[in-house]
Amino acid sequence: MLETTAAAPFGAESTALEVVDGLDLAGRSALVTGASSGIGVETARALAAAGARVTLAVRDLAAGERTAEDIRSSTDAGTVRVAHLNLADLATVRALAASWTGPLHILVNNAGIMHTPELRTPAGWEMQFAVNHLGHFALATALHPALAAAGGARIVAVSSSGHGSSGIRFDDLFFERDAYDSGLAYGQSKTANVLFALEATRRWADDGITAAALMPGGIWTNLQRHWDPEVLAGMKRRYPGKSPAQGAATSVFVATRAALGVGTPGYYEDCHPARMVPEIVDGIYGVLPHALDPAAARRLWDVSADVIATA
Repeated sequence: MLETTAAAPFGAESTALEVVDGLDLAGRSALVTGASSGIGVETARALAAAGARVTLAVRDLAAGERTAEDIRSSTDAGTVRVAHLNLADLATVRALAASWTGPLHILVNNAGIMHTPELRTPAGWEMQFAVNHLGHFALATALHPALAAAGGARIVAVSSSGHGSSGIRFDDLFFERDAYDSGLAYGQSKTANVLFALEATRRWADDGITAAALMPGGIWTNLQRHWDPEVLAGMKRRYPGKSPAQGAATSVFVATRAALGVGTPGYYEDCHPARMVPEIVDGIYGVLPHALDPAAARRLWDVSADVIATA
């Protein structure tokens, strides 16, 4: 059973398992992308511990199988399976969606890359935008029939306070004109996550599908592997950060307890709706207006649909 509430006794120090304590997700299916490392593992673990049938959608099947076995051994989880997914390769996205059977109650768009050197997909798409947004957009739209069949499905879009560094660069999405900037590319992709959730709710609420985005918090995982080592070490000293289990808490909160729908908050942090702010506070808190712009959300959806149709 899902318990929807806008106010709950959870916060920055809560863990994903604490969020699902007392919930019964038996009979519900969940798919978590990027579920073989970081907060993806803990998101999947909590959903499985509450009784959901969980699919770990991962690039590395061997790592996924190790994670699945770890989840099975650490919980009373029922079904935990592994499926191949490379968000930079839409053939794998479409194959996963085509192989899905039955309703899908929870889709957690968790996988992501950050501040990479300039990389491009075979289609020429800038890699951070391709993986963080376009791949997840293609997955969600391909799984729309399964989400609609669930009757109350939820989509969780893992964004970041990094959205503050850039809105959507509609005139140069893939840095084909301007010099590549890894920070702007990451920020654009994270803004896209929020706008996707906003527009998915607007378009699909009548199908019983709602969505919201979130900032998991400052968590030191493999996501930061492209950072300068000295910068990373300094940031770790300044911001001890959350554990992966604490970082997954807001994802699980949005997936199970948050009140979602048209007109409800579209971006969460520390298991609560975030405040709209003119600039990100302390590098972590708040959501900027450009990430909640309904006109930009509609435009991005249409542009994204056109882009993936060419691949």
